[in-house]
Amino acid sequence: MENLKISFCLSEMPCYGISHKGGRKTFEFQAFDGMLSCGIPYDYNRNPLMLTGEVRTGDRVDIILMPHRIELYINGRLTDEEWPKGRRLFDAGEKICSAVEIEIGEYAEKAKNEPAVLSTFRGAEGWYPGDGVFVGDCMPYLRDGEYHVLYLKDRHHHGSKWGLGAHQWEHISTSDFNEWRIHPMAVEITEPDEGSICTGSWIRSGKTEYLYYTVRKGDGRPAPIQRSVSADGYHFEKDKTFGFTVSDRYNAASARDPKVIFGEDGLYHMLLTTGLSGENKGCLAHFVSENMETWEDAGEPLYISADDTEPECPDYFKYRNRYYLIYSLHGRAHYLVSERPFSGWRVPKNPVIPCATVPKCAEWKGRLVFTGFRGMGGYGGSMTFRSAVAEENGELVFE
Repeated sequence: MENLKISFCLSEMPCYGISHKGGRKTFEFQAFDGMLSCGIPYDYNRNPLMLTGEVRTGDRVDIILMPHRIELYINGRLTDEEWPKGRRLFDAGEKICSAVEIEIGEYAEKAKNEPAVLSTFRGAEGWYPGDGVFVGDCMPYLRDGEYHVLYLKDRHHHGSKWGLGAHQWEHISTSDFNEWRIHPMAVEITEPDEGSICTGSWIRSGKTEYLYYTVRKGDGRPAPIQRSVSADGYHFEKDKTFGFTVSDRYNAASARDPKVIFGEDGLYHMLLTTGLSGENKGCLAHFVSENMETWEDAGEPLYISADDTEPECPDYFKYRNRYYLIYSLHGRAHYLVSERPFSGWRVPKNPVIPCATVPKCAEWKGRLVFTGFRGMGGYGGSMTFRSAVAEENGELVFE
């Protein structure tokens, strides 16, 4: 499918436009009572993808149609976006019947050459980007003394792409927890069959920065573990040479949220949210690698749920000579503590981490700082933090 741009000026309101082919709608828009809605049908789903925005008479409207993303601009400002799957029904040669004059032409996507810092803001507690964008799962990471947070960019409260989510990884950082820097998007949806970029983790090896994640397909196929790489920690590219899926031992379609750690044994370890096939139990599968290229099942899962609840967004770290395993059940984070790596877990008196939804952790100046999100009307909301230190027995005290 070619990239198209549909443009018109709302010279009158209410206003309506429609295109048909073979007895089916291929494009439709309507504007009244200050709202514009555009429906773009695809053969993947009977319901069209919808773009909406507030408008007034005289506004300029531009709709960009690409195979992997569609966008709505009003007076040059991005107002809404969606992520298609399947074949678009509207073609370049079609005519949209409307009372306003409509221009249809090819669209050339601009090459990105973004600086490492796009903008700044102050105070991330309670922050979210706005303009219809919310904060989803957060992934903090300490890099060269700076606290970085990767988070899932959420539109439509997980409703994008017919409910698949269409999440992508955004990136902010701070040196003082006062001023925050906004960086280029770390992982984007670039292919129509990518239903959502799920939560994952960041690890450095040598001079290369790696982001590990799974890509939900949304059609029952196994979710592949993939990665993006960077030399500077701000501009990432997908590593198209890497990818694998888990064996039939696990629920491969739900595999997600890989946490990668370099262990004291000289091996790389990966924890992965999934379920044990045939046992009706969720688990954190455990894989190992010598070089992060070839991964093997370590044998026993690191954690097995009592029921089919899959423990989400795992985290693992060493703090004050003890080891901590984090996982979330129905959004609430829990932790286990041990005196040795990857085994010997014990449950603390209060295993719940009091930091909103699916928090993960990075150490900051001797304290553990957990980052999560607080929902706002559904999945996705604003960013929130909670710090902790450990008592002599290893149990966490939250401040």
